[in-house]
Amino acid sequence: MRLYNTLASKAQEFTPADGKSVKMYVCGVTPYSSTHVGHALSYVVFDVLRRYLEYLGYPVRHVQNFTDVDDKIIQRAQEQGVGVEELADKYIDDFFHTMDALNIQRAHVYPRATQEIPPIVATIEGLVDKGYAYPAGSDVYFRVNRSEGYGKLSHRTLDGMMAGARVEVDRQKENPMDFVLWKGAKPGEPAWDSPWGPGRPGWHIECTSMSLTYLGDELDIHGGGQDLIFPHHENEIAQSEAATGQEPFSRYWVHNGLLQLGRDKMSKSLGNLVSVEEALERFDPDSIRLYFLGSHYRSRLSYSDDDCAATQRGMGRLREVLERPSGDSEPLDPTPFQQRFFEAMDDDLNTPRA
Repeated sequence: MRLYNTLASKAQEFTPADGKSVKMYVCGVTPYSSTHVGHALSYVVFDVLRRYLEYLGYPVRHVQNFTDVDDKIIQRAQEQGVGVEELADKYIDDFFHTMDALNIQRAHVYPRATQEIPPIVATIEGLVDKGYAYPAGSDVYFRVNRSEGYGKLSHRTLDGMMAGARVEVDRQKENPMDFVLWKGAKPGEPAWDSPWGPGRPGWHIECTSMSLTYLGDELDIHGGGQDLIFPHHENEIAQSEAATGQEPFSRYWVHNGLLQLGRDKMSKSLGNLVSVEEALERFDPDSIRLYFLGSHYRSRLSYSDDDCAATQRGMGRLREVLERPSGDSEPLDPTPFQQRFFEAMDDDLNTPRA
């Protein structure tokens, strides 16, 4: 089986580190609103990847996080007059309900940032001790210029990033590109104790700490949407390899294309969302899955009700054939079709051809 590895910019033969089992980490949602079909696209892709690897005989250990505290959750909780934990719990329940409805297998572990504070703090302390990170007031930042390979996932140079970036000026930072590992507490926000004072983890460090905790120093597959390549996954590589002293942090980086509504990426921040709940009111779960899989996972897909409806009609015709009495037609030899199916799946998970 060959998988496209973002780190290598090419498809490579897939072999797990131990040759026997697969350690897979997939970035999860920030639960501050309903799960939308853009999320569903990504998790259907990684569900199919996991199912196929298991079919090939690899036991898969699958970990997927919840970022259950961040600026957006805090803001939405304040707007609704509820606690941060209550809001996160509500939308985590929504996530599980909708993913179950789409027949997406649950990960083996779903760590939540708020429940992983001690190992996160310990990871940051290790980075500070090694000189890769530094306290600045009540915050802690990662030194990007200490990371020799910074930019290797997104295939950029640090100088090029700085030249093209609109970086918010922060006098506490040694370098404008340094990113936060620990945020000092602000009034009215959730906070936890740390050696640098009360605060909460930055976005990137939680995934590093969780993957190290539940999967060890080296992953076989790290997955997520293409919008996470930079800065999130780039920063994960830098801090993870600095923390462990080992390369690579993940042997394969697998990124799915994004779902669009019209010309724009579907996202919570843009507000151009179709919730999974809304989609399931119009279409059955298998049709939604087949609609996503009718496009290659690395391609952008433009969502439309008309296209989903066409896929559902096609699914109906397939079911009619499968439900016909066996005496209605000559049986076909399945062997060549199976062979072509597996050849397609082995070719970078080519589900449209499969």
